Amino acid sequence: MKRILAIDIETYSDVDLIKCGAYAYADSPAFEVLLFAYKFDDEDTRTVDLAQGEELPEEVKAAVFDAAVVKTAFNANFERTCLSKYFGVRLSPDSWHCSAVQAALLALPRSLEDVGALLGLERQKLKEGRDLIRYFCIPCKPKKSNGDRTRNLPIHAPEKWELFKTYCIRDVDVEYAIRKKLKNFPVPEREMELYRLDQKINDRGVLVDKELVRQAVSADLLHKDIVTKRAYELTGMENPNSVAQMKEWLNEQGVEVESLAKKAVRELIQESEGEVQELLKLRLLMAKTSVKKYEAIERSVCSDGRVHGLLQFYGANRTGRWAGRLVQVQNLPQNHLPDLELARKLVKNGRFEEVELLYESIPNVLSELIRTAFIPKEDYRYLVADFSAIEARVLAWLSGELWRLDVFATHGKIYEASASAMFHVPMEEVTKGSPLRQKGKISELALGYGGAAGALISMGAMDMGIKEEELSSLVSTWRKANPHITQFWWEVDKAAIQAVTEKKRTQAGRIVFEYRSGILFVILPSGRKLSYVKPRMEMNQFDRRGLTYEGIGENKKWCRIETYGPKLVENIVQGTARDLLAEAMLRVDKAGYEIVMHCHDEIIAEVPEGEGSVEELCRIMAVPPVWADGLPLRADGYECSFYKKD
Repeated sequence: MKRILAIDIETYSDVDLIKCGAYAYADSPAFEVLLFAYKFDDEDTRTVDLAQGEELPEEVKAAVFDAAVVKTAFNANFERTCLSKYFGVRLSPDSWHCSAVQAALLALPRSLEDVGALLGLERQKLKEGRDLIRYFCIPCKPKKSNGDRTRNLPIHAPEKWELFKTYCIRDVDVEYAIRKKLKNFPVPEREMELYRLDQKINDRGVLVDKELVRQAVSADLLHKDIVTKRAYELTGMENPNSVAQMKEWLNEQGVEVESLAKKAVRELIQESEGEVQELLKLRLLMAKTSVKKYEAIERSVCSDGRVHGLLQFYGANRTGRWAGRLVQVQNLPQNHLPDLELARKLVKNGRFEEVELLYESIPNVLSELIRTAFIPKEDYRYLVADFSAIEARVLAWLSGELWRLDVFATHGKIYEASASAMFHVPMEEVTKGSPLRQKGKISELALGYGGAAGALISMGAMDMGIKEEELSSLVSTWRKANPHITQFWWEVDKAAIQAVTEKKRTQAGRIVFEYRSGILFVILPSGRKLSYVKPRMEMNQFDRRGLTYEGIGENKKWCRIETYGPKLVENIVQGTARDLLAEAMLRVDKAGYEIVMHCHDEIIAEVPEGEGSVEELCRIMAVPPVWADGLPLRADGYECSFYKKD
């Protein structure tokens, strides 16, 4: 059995860890490791006071570099990244274990404090820790009372420092207790392989066009000044950005408004004219927040010119999908400018007057250029490939909706085919832009997981010109055309409830349900398990008895959550799509392609000029894993000299 070294460190940096991430935090010249607490196997925990001149024992140093010793920590990426800086060499993730990932696989919180509390551990994380971190780990404001110093050292508060050592030791002990408590639920080797690949991708990072970012921020500031000045000239408002003042001015013009949210303002623009309409348009321009992404890039970029740590492994604990961090690459605005390269060149060169002359909206231009801030290094280019309609394919495959599988195995035109099946017309009559295709498209986007009229509305059905009275018939028509999907929702519902109430193993198609140790496990075709903690039957919002479980709710708090068949199917489909992307990433990596980012179902690789090809990348991605026999996969791609949506 491998030896285990548990680690927790306390550190100092002048860079904001939350806003800038662990890599930029550790990259700062001011970065320092203050305390190093460690525990070998079941031995006592010890701490090394590096800030006051103590040195790491040779045994600990050797273990950090020994691939045969497992290094473990809660959120291990932080310890590994910081110790890489401390030792001056990038530590490989191959022998590291993250207990936060182990907790996330069971749908537990990602915070050491919250997991410890939830598991009812005898020893909990010390609550004084936050104050101690604020005191010793970040710069302080110079005041007369502290001698105008900008940093607190151990000598400034010896008693606090001793408590800080205890805090550091306690974190190791809590992490150890969590691992002991979860020992019957080890991280499967396949997930460990994916975690190591994820760490490799985050370590590699993605290169940033720093000049484009700098000029984009400047352009936004200049434009905001112009827009705000015009709003002031128009209204005389003291602060044109104030919602209260704007509502008051509009009220004086005879326009009563409840909300100044973007959607409400857009609707008001259609109904207004003159100065009111102009002000509302200015409001939209002032409220444009896309430049925040550029600011996030600026904050997070490291001395190597790259942003690291953009993706968090198992960030979505209901499905196991990756989550975006820092710049939130999972929700970057799309680009639709026909002359994207020209717009990019003008902004990068600071030619803002020409941008204003050629384009209707500077904020929209900046928004569409965000993706292009990510660039390959010299003599490389990006190869980008993504799965085509992956969730629709997985849903059809899991439910056995054969006509849809035939569509995906042949022409792939699911919107047209869906409209044809729904309205009983030949597919060739469903042309691009036709009302029938629109109805097929919106139904596909909104109704696969039990959605009804409300789902169609939130997906923009009314904006597409579909009348409200048509919505309910659209729902029933789609469900009739997809009987196996509709049946699958309720088979899943029944199997999940039976597994919980009768404590037995059940099945719905390819999906297995089992109840164990107070958790409902939903076993996906890949063998990976989705976890639902403390499931039980309760009265739900529809006044019917339904399944509930404990988890992290929309308010980011631990709470009891209602679920039912279609919602479980959504988790199952998205979880399966995640597994397909994960398998594809492993194959792409093994083929020698260096992945720098991935977004939802898309892989972005940084590839030397003259090597590799889009065709090969797509071919690798489209190979179904052994567990997905009969699932028709397809990937489409392109190459580019800066990141963009093709």
